Amino acid sequence: MTRRSLQPAHNARRSAVRRAPLRIAIDTGGTFTDCVWLEHGRLRLLKLFSTPADPSLAIAEAVRKIAGDNDFILLHGTTVGTNALLERKGARVAFVTTKGFADIIEIGRQARPKLYDFFFDRVPPLVPAELRFEVAERVDCQGKILQVPDARALTELAQSIEKIRAEAVAVSLLFSFANRSNEKAVAGALETLGLPLSLSHNILPEFREYERASTVVMNAYLQPVMQRYLRLIQQRLSGGKTSSAKPPSQTRIFVMQSSGGITAVESAAREPVRTVLSGPAGGVVGAAAMARRSGFGRIIAFDMGGTSTDVSLIDGEPRPATEGVVAGLPVRVPMLDIHTVGAGGGSIARFDSAGALRVGPESAGADPGPICYGRGHLPTVTDANLLLGRLRPEQFLGGDFSLDLERTRKITAAWLARQRQGLTLEAFAEGVIRVVNANMEKAIRVVSIERGYDTREFTLVAFGGAGGLHACELAAGLGIPRVLVPPLPGALSAYGILASDVVKDYSRTVLWSVARQERSSELKKKLRAEFSELEAAARRDFLAEGWKKAMQLRHTADLRYQGQGYELNVPATGFNISALTEGFHGEHQRRYGYSHPERDVEIVTLRLRAVQPSRISSFKVEEREAGRAVEKKNVFQRASLKKNSRYRGPAVVTEYSATTYIPPGMKFNMDAAGSLVVEIRIRKSEVGSQKLRNRKS
Repeated sequence: MTRRSLQPAHNARRSAVRRAPLRIAIDTGGTFTDCVWLEHGRLRLLKLFSTPADPSLAIAEAVRKIAGDNDFILLHGTTVGTNALLERKGARVAFVTTKGFADIIEIGRQARPKLYDFFFDRVPPLVPAELRFEVAERVDCQGKILQVPDARALTELAQSIEKIRAEAVAVSLLFSFANRSNEKAVAGALETLGLPLSLSHNILPEFREYERASTVVMNAYLQPVMQRYLRLIQQRLSGGKTSSAKPPSQTRIFVMQSSGGITAVESAAREPVRTVLSGPAGGVVGAAAMARRSGFGRIIAFDMGGTSTDVSLIDGEPRPATEGVVAGLPVRVPMLDIHTVGAGGGSIARFDSAGALRVGPESAGADPGPICYGRGHLPTVTDANLLLGRLRPEQFLGGDFSLDLERTRKITAAWLARQRQGLTLEAFAEGVIRVVNANMEKAIRVVSIERGYDTREFTLVAFGGAGGLHACELAAGLGIPRVLVPPLPGALSAYGILASDVVKDYSRTVLWSVARQERSSELKKKLRAEFSELEAAARRDFLAEGWKKAMQLRHTADLRYQGQGYELNVPATGFNISALTEGFHGEHQRRYGYSHPERDVEIVTLRLRAVQPSRISSFKVEEREAGRAVEKKNVFQRASLKKNSRYRGPAVVTEYSATTYIPPGMKFNMDAAGSLVVEIRIRKSEVGSQKLRNRKS
């Protein structure tokens, strides 16, 4: 079976002249590369097989098919940074810090992933001991310079780094967030090396030296990788010319950030640490946008792709956290709260040494892929869905790609015989579905029930190529009353990237005490002055990228009670100190169930989010030719469903980018926004057990 581009038959239509560049969003996944764009008010879709060895090949092919010779704007979600961290294939980094603190990235915190396991292996730092360097300098916590680095020592430092053949340098000096002078002096001495420099006062001017150092090191680790990748994309889009060649004059490239906003390609190359959750962030933004169109504000986003499943709880709108963990390492940059498990359509099934069925986290990926794709030889979740009739061989991806059912039956049966488990194909396939569903249900519980949310108050938004196949059963098990499958579910992450705002985040640690008896007028002036500096930096950065329209500015601050170790982020609108502290008390009460209005409060870190809103407004979804029900089970093409008409399961709803399975007894309809809404049938016994689980959590 040959692999080819998976595209709608209507892709050939192309207008000869465009007045404005075409906006194309591309999300590169482990199995497919998804592309969406708006053309004449219609949201259109193209899917291609990913090219894992060189993701830019699939991107260039997609742009060629979509834009032809026309100008375009590329908005890109990528897993290059994430994969480099997971596979430890980043740059050779030299880490420079204050004398006595070279081992901070290895010592870390006292927190242990397994409290009572004395034999667990800690995640090693990205920089080994022999590549760490110290500088004799000192700045105190108030920003006063106690010791200036010696010029001769800095020259020797540059020579030492040159000898170790470093590919990038990370500099994180103690208290550089309070005074950057010494760090700038170190940077000046190292600029002669011609290596990418990651400086903590630029990337993360905040306190907590371990998290700051870890973030800056990660940025340096990814810089050469991301720069090569983005340069390669530019070369592909310009016809494979020299590295100095540029895409067409009206072409711009933007990259999705972990925070849920896009940024210019130059910024992404300079600070790649902000893109480590690039693709999943697009899915969260897309899920929230589509759910709002259907009138739902409280949702759980469930993105099941070919390799992994990403889940996120959204209560109103996506709100980025200020810290996360990627590949076992802390990252202190704004990033959406996304929990990932190794469960996807390509997850491989196996029996362990005790004979128990396991699914994932290993994946067949795009190459060789599941058995039914024509090249794989190990059973996957996709193969199980095909064996159970939930996937239609002739209607996969709109009929542009046929699944090989006979090959799947033959190879899976032979594999089962070798395992000597005595299972039928159907029993094995049902077991695979139950196991992978259990893994994904646990992930959803992490972001909902375990954080105090009642799942009965939310809607499960299912997307990704495999999300609709599993969502109804997951919702039933978790007590979620409905499932929403948005238009183009298999490419919703790409749509989220298309609909994302241009976003830049700024922060600065201040550590101000707010005593109850203190007059707030002087503190308000200080607050306004600090935010004014952050706003000025935002205006400079937006103008440098060619944005001339007014920005939307969102001011927040991290506060804590005096003596606490961690903070809560609250709005700082109007710079009113009383309103700020009252907001903190209220958030503390909501989050932890208590507050102490009589205690003194500290303003720890100020945060500014500058936003250039997206141009996406109304649109229509490109629909394929309608189909009809076949065989004993109701099988519909999605375009054949009439809006606001009610249907009943069991049913399979097929479309170009995904397939949805509705179990028996569940009702569903297509709402006015074009989303498929399934009412989940939950047995009374399940409701009772769910209430008990909620109370225990």
